[in-house]
Amino acid sequence: MLRRTVCNNLKAVVGVKHAIDYNIKVKVKDGKVMKDVKHSINPFDEIAMEAAVQLKEKGIVKQIVAVTVGNEKAVDVLRVAMAMGADEGVHVVGDQAAIDKLETLQVAKIFTKLHEELKGDLYFMGKQSIDDDQCHVPQMVSALLNIPQGTFASNISLSDDKSTLQVTREVDDGHQTLSLKVPAVISCDLRLNVPRFTTLPNIMKAKKKPVATKKLAELGVDLSPRVEVLELSAPAERVGGGKVADVDELINKLRNEAKVI
Repeated sequence: MLRRTVCNNLKAVVGVKHAIDYNIKVKVKDGKVMKDVKHSINPFDEIAMEAAVQLKEKGIVKQIVAVTVGNEKAVDVLRVAMAMGADEGVHVVGDQAAIDKLETLQVAKIFTKLHEELKGDLYFMGKQSIDDDQCHVPQMVSALLNIPQGTFASNISLSDDKSTLQVTREVDDGHQTLSLKVPAVISCDLRLNVPRFTTLPNIMKAKKKPVATKKLAELGVDLSPRVEVLELSAPAERVGGGKVADVDELINKLRNEAKVI
């Protein structure tokens, strides 16, 4: 199991994805998602960044590194992350065709490979991305690095000596609190925090912060596909509703047309 001596200078690594903006209606054409639209930082990753920044403001985390895997435009989400409070960024860049073929296991292997250099103590990630909704990468990074994980975190705290992490997570029955040894992976849920707005002075400062660029093809990570997408189509258009004269007609429509009873 991966272990390192925990000191007062914890390093947080935060994964941020360049995803289609949540205000954009996704369109599918010829079996492909039309991606020539506005992109922004994945909202759950924004929550993960805020969690790391809050720990830095408390003096628990010393350094924050934001990491993204994407095309050349993905550097924009690193600038947002650095405007929020990240100290530096790492951009694993590839052409759009290569990025489109990436699977969650490959992304997790990229983070595992970067760990050789970054040596993060805390890995913060959104619980899922809003474009593919896989909810895989944090768990896979935990498994590949063989370190503890706290998923769907709604509250995070560290012990005084910073060797133990307490994560409250949302489960079907309510809330569950875990005690994890550092280093660890945390996936962040919606109710963990409310991300701060980036101010103009911080946006300007972010432009001067360093971003290391690494080519996807040169990382030495196996990018062979393991999943084949057989079909991709847009959901059926919703039809308008109607009025019924009485309960009997409603039951008839539910039973014979909608077939839900």
